[in-house]
Formats: sequence, C-alpha cells, structure tokens
Amino acid sequence: MAETTNTTWEQPTTPPPDAPPAAEQELRPQADRAGEQVWDVQTSEIALPALIDPATLPAPPHEPTTQARRAVATARRLAVSIDHLAMKVEALLFVASTPVSTGALARLLGVEVRDVREALEALRLGCAARGVEPVEVAGGVQLRTKAEHGDLLRQFLQAKPSRLSRAALETLAIVAYRQPVTKAAIERVRGVDAEYALRSLLHRRLVVELGRADAPGRPILYGTSVEFLERFGLLSLNDLPLLDAAVAERLVTPEPPAGELPDPGPGADAGPSGEP
Repeated sequence: MAETTNTTWEQPTTPPPDAPPAAEQELRPQADRAGEQVWDVQTSEIALPALIDPATLPAPPHEPTTQARRAVATARRLAVSIDHLAMKVEALLFVASTPVSTGALARLLGVEVRDVREALEALRLGCAARGVEPVEVAGGVQLRTKAEHGDLLRQFLQAKPSRLSRAALETLAIVAYRQPVTKAAIERVRGVDAEYALRSLLHRRLVVELGRADAPGRPILYGTSVEFLERFGLLSLNDLPLLDAAVAERLVTPEPPAGELPDPGPGADAGPSGEP
C-alpha cells in the first residue's frame, strides 16, 4: 500500500506595514558565517559612512602661480643664455693677444656689462678643472694658463725666464710709483745715470713715453705700459704694493729748480758693462 505524504502549504505572510521594501532589504548585508554583524538589520536605512569635513582634509599640493612659472622659465632661459654667452666670451679671449675690457666684450656681443661679468663667473667655474682660466689684468680680462703649470710650459717652449738687473728693477720701480716722471727725476732718486736702464726697459716694452713735460727743454715723461701690468699680474696701478715710509720719502723728493741737472755720481750706468 503506498504511503501518502502529507504536504503542508504555508500561506505567505504579509510583511508588517513598517517593514522596509524588499529591494532595500536586499541591500542590507547579512551576518557572515562567522557571525560577524556588518550592519544593523533592524534599521530601515542603509548605514552610510559619516561625511568628512573638507576642512579636516590635508591641503592639496601647492600649485605654482602663473607668475611663479614664468619666473622659473625665465631663470632657466637666463641660465642657458649665460652659458652660451660664456662660450662666446671664451672664444674671444682665446684669440685675443691682449687683455679685453668687459665694456669692449659687452659692445661686441651686444649685451650689458653685468651679463659679461656673469658669463665670466660661469667661465671661471667651468675652468676649475682645466689648465686655463680667465684672469683680470691690465684693466681687462685675459685667458691664461694656470701658474702651477709654469715650469712645464717653460720646458715645452724651451724658454728662459726673463730677468732684470738690479739697476733696471730700481728704475722700473721709480717709474711705476712716480709716473709720469722724467729721466732727471729718476737719476736724482737713484743717484746714478739712468740712460741705459731706461733704454732697456723701453726695449722690453715695460716703460713707454707718455709725452713731454712743460719745463725748459721739454724733457720726456716716462710711465709704465700695459705690458708691465700684464707681466706683474696687476689689474691697475692701484694694485701696486705699499712702500715703506723711508722708500716712499725718497720717491717724493721734490724736483730740482729748472735748469739744474743732478750729478749722476761715480756709479752711473755705463752701458752694457753694467747689465741693466
């Protein structure tokens, strides 16, 4: 006899009036298998994270203003232009046989003197690890080999160092500190004839004729040359070292009365026998 299975049909219950809609119920997560409750299913509203106050958020990265961006772009352009200008200055100094003033460089390159000075500073930094460097001398700038390589260069060029005799050095010192000065004034300070020493200094282009004095006989006035500044590494005569008081007093000896000639004395320069 076949068994009869009793099936009970349950009438679907009507949700209470205050129950949330089914769609909303589906949005509410249920407890997971571990029993961890995520949201409260008793409320009819979806649990949302609390709103964040914008005032509590960290400030966004600073955005440079248009003026700041332009300033940075200008600085980069200037850096590039100064480096380019430094290369031009280096090329000019390389071919120049004498020091070139910053004013002459500025006029030639069509820039301001301050731009030339910035280019020279960039060139100096670039020459830090090189054998040459720009040097301010004789009222201008000259590209020179560094002093520490002097012995090597003399050996390569097989050049003997140029030396001056004591008589020539004394005469040159008098001319340097008293210029413009006449031959008579030089002889009065030294106490001997200075003809040969002066001729030697003129031949070496360390001394030049500056003109003639407004005195009887119109004597020649002597002074130092640009080459003198180059040889001694001086930017101008203001860079000459200070003298002792006793030496300075001798150099400022007043001129003798017009027409009076100094006595050369027995130790006068006689010419090649006493090398100047």
